[in-house]
Amino acid sequence: MAKGILGRKIGMTQIFSAQGELIPVTVIQAEPNVVLQVKTANTDGYEAVQLGFEDLKENLATKPQINHAKKVNANPKRFVKEIAGEEMQAFKAGQEVKVNIFTEGEIVDVTGISKGKGFQGVIKRWNHSRGPMGHGSGYHRGTGSMGSINPARIKKGKKLPGRMGGEQVTIQNLVVAKVDVEKNIILIRGNVPGAKKSCVMITNATKAKAQPINPEALN
Repeated sequence: MAKGILGRKIGMTQIFSAQGELIPVTVIQAEPNVVLQVKTANTDGYEAVQLGFEDLKENLATKPQINHAKKVNANPKRFVKEIAGEEMQAFKAGQEVKVNIFTEGEIVDVTGISKGKGFQGVIKRWNHSRGPMGHGSGYHRGTGSMGSINPARIKKGKKLPGRMGGEQVTIQNLVVAKVDVEKNIILIRGNVPGAKKSCVMITNATKAKAQPINPEALN
């Protein structure tokens, strides 16, 4: 990851392209992020920029959060993430990262916490196939073989029913459909992980050619 921004997933809508194509998009509200800290190889052993998103009331923040934000004359932030990469080193502590760091047509990765789906069986959770559904079958939606009887235990890695969702998920190679600098909105083509109003992180795609930061974003 070389550059990125934090935002909130608002929901989905659709827009029309110049050619009249109907495009489903996800709306992400990305208010200006504050650079809380710039980490370097000399001081921290790696290069990264720490971004803070969305103000947090001081009575809800801890003293370390408050004092850390005061170093750059900012309010404590609800979400704090690090973006690793040399390109973000162009920003300085206290600067704001806005949506114009990305441009229309750029390929990005979006990371968020997937929706929780509760306790699920192996068919939904792991995409297992079911058994015959006839009345003579003694196996319909079971977990399958537990492996060897000896040793009498379930081996590690066996896919079983359990809690599904609520995990960090990254969808790669999504396209930025539109960037609205005035409203601090980024429209991403397609869907992104997470529920409505959840926090997501947009970074340039790791499997695509990295694009430089827009010089206007540094002003």
